[in-house]
Amino acid sequence: MMPLFPEVEPFRSFRLRVSGIHELHVEEAGNPSGPPVIFFHGGPGAGISPLHRRFFDPAFWRVVLFDQRGSGKSTPLGELRENTTGDLVEDAERIRTHLGIEKWLVFGGSWGSTLGLAYAERHPARVTGLILRGIFLARKSELEWSFTDGVRRIWPDAWEAFVAPLTPRERGSIVRAYYRRLTSEEPAERKAAALAWNAFEGIASHLVSDLKPPAAEDIEREIALARIEAHYFMNESFLETDDQLLRDAWRLRALKGVIVQGRYDLVCPMQSAWELAAAWPEARLIVVPAAGHAADEPGIASALVEATEAFKASVVK
Repeated sequence: MMPLFPEVEPFRSFRLRVSGIHELHVEEAGNPSGPPVIFFHGGPGAGISPLHRRFFDPAFWRVVLFDQRGSGKSTPLGELRENTTGDLVEDAERIRTHLGIEKWLVFGGSWGSTLGLAYAERHPARVTGLILRGIFLARKSELEWSFTDGVRRIWPDAWEAFVAPLTPRERGSIVRAYYRRLTSEEPAERKAAALAWNAFEGIASHLVSDLKPPAAEDIEREIALARIEAHYFMNESFLETDDQLLRDAWRLRALKGVIVQGRYDLVCPMQSAWELAAAWPEARLIVVPAAGHAADEPGIASALVEATEAFKASVVK
């Protein structure tokens, strides 16, 4: 097992205005002269954390991380206007141009894999390779697994708690029902919906769940996360077609990649990773046998570190 690298502080943090509404929080960590890598966090809406810097050798990589629109330290927190997949892809380009980077390695997990694929398929000439974890292709079938008839079969107890606030009629369209609550004018309603939404997702994210309630100071970010997720899922993740990311996988054929997938991932089941690997044979699929979805599970974290170490030989500064 490969351990995570020690904790490291950013060597630079800055704000970047990307629209009349949104301003992003951006960090750089590691070696300022090293090969660059862009980190796409999950959610959508989850934000970056100190853990995310630890997948990369700080003596080698120049790691660029940013809180996507409405997430983390980016402002306004939880804002849904001008917040689409296309906006986030072009935000990465704005960051690349601002930093004077020609090409970079793309790294992303869960929703970050969605965004990493969307970015690389849109701008393949700006990518040196991809490391993706917990593949989410943002298809209707994947959302049906999460919110209709998949996760509930493994976690019926968590499912009961998740749907308990909804009327029988609302349970016919769970994402829509939660979206209404998460965009309510009533703060208490938004908070209750967000905590229920995030608890259900959190339980499903680990092979062995040990969910802890969020601290009081994190409640607003919890609400932002759930709001943004529901916003994207209500709008088919703002993709052109249900199969866009697989349809355009041919654009990746000149790029090497590593796909890390937990065998028992309930949030992003392995079928999507399997189909992506078939459409993109230049990528190596690594199935972690005793793991679920979360990046901090030991087997997943080890595989991700192994991938960043392996890419050292194929990138240039």
